[in-house]
Amino acid sequence: MSGRRIFRTRTSTALALALIGSVGATAGCSSPDSVEPEKPETSQSSEKTAGPAANTSPFWVDPNSSAARQVKEWTAQGRTDDANQLKKISERPVANWPAGDNPVPDVQRVTAGAAAEGRTAVLVAYNIPHRDCGQHSAGGAADSNAYLGWLDAFAKAIGDANTTVILEPDAVPHIVDGCTPVEDHDERSRLLSQAISRLKEQPKTKVYLDAGNPDWIKDAGKIVDPLKRAGVAKADGFSLNVSNFQRDEAVKAYGAQLSGLLGGAHFVVDSSRNGNGPLPGSRAGAWCNPSGRALGKPPTDRTGDALLDAYLWIKRPGDSDGECRGGPAAGTWWPDYALGLARKSK
Repeated sequence: MSGRRIFRTRTSTALALALIGSVGATAGCSSPDSVEPEKPETSQSSEKTAGPAANTSPFWVDPNSSAARQVKEWTAQGRTDDANQLKKISERPVANWPAGDNPVPDVQRVTAGAAAEGRTAVLVAYNIPHRDCGQHSAGGAADSNAYLGWLDAFAKAIGDANTTVILEPDAVPHIVDGCTPVEDHDERSRLLSQAISRLKEQPKTKVYLDAGNPDWIKDAGKIVDPLKRAGVAKADGFSLNVSNFQRDEAVKAYGAQLSGLLGGAHFVVDSSRNGNGPLPGSRAGAWCNPSGRALGKPPTDRTGDALLDAYLWIKRPGDSDGECRGGPAAGTWWPDYALGLARKSK
């Protein structure tokens, strides 16, 4: 299993509710219509996230997230300090990963909640056929027709809501690293291109096609043609570091290089768990529930970088990467890991 790969699934609301009581069992950018002036970027080491924090970004915070429910449970149990630590997650905007069978309920709930507060919903479309090469997050739509039907329902449910969609984490990088069989490359590129076109029919939707991270596809030049074939020129840009731990500066440098090769394309960065960077030492399994990691820069569209549209929490902090280091199945809420991320954050 390559240390360059990153895996995840989404957890259904019902499963999250069922698991949340088991403490210890537990693992993209548009701006509001009125854009505020950019502020200078704050270094990650000085970012103050201790204690409950108000959401000052344009992105919506889900009041019924796994983290929010855990805060309520721990507060009721008298675990006040742990609950306050977890508010570093529950009070931040985190992406929603709609279900692979029927995305409509999730998309409608999230976009309605965001619209009621005048904010932007962040969604992840993650249902490509042959997903994750049959590994931790295996699954996806049964075939191309099923995928396009799912994606159409996803887009219709968005309607005219202000929405940012991260499109198919890993899908293009897996073409580059050889994980996805050669015979499936053309189909995947076609489906991604069609997905971008369909999502962009929604008037207030931005789309970022995933491009992996600098520790996975080290030579940015290798992913340029695959991104082009997948229609990145029709998107609002590309996403980087989804579910990974690479530091902001390394990801920004890689993003700038890739942008230059793509004619100035913009990008977004997943900073959900990169506060302490990647796991030092051995690369083996470094992507899967590594210990000692921390929350990164809170979601914001004030990046101080003309190419970088936003820092986002795309991976849901506290959701397992897979059954490793004592973690549950990929995408399952894991309170102990979430608490560790919060306690380690500055």
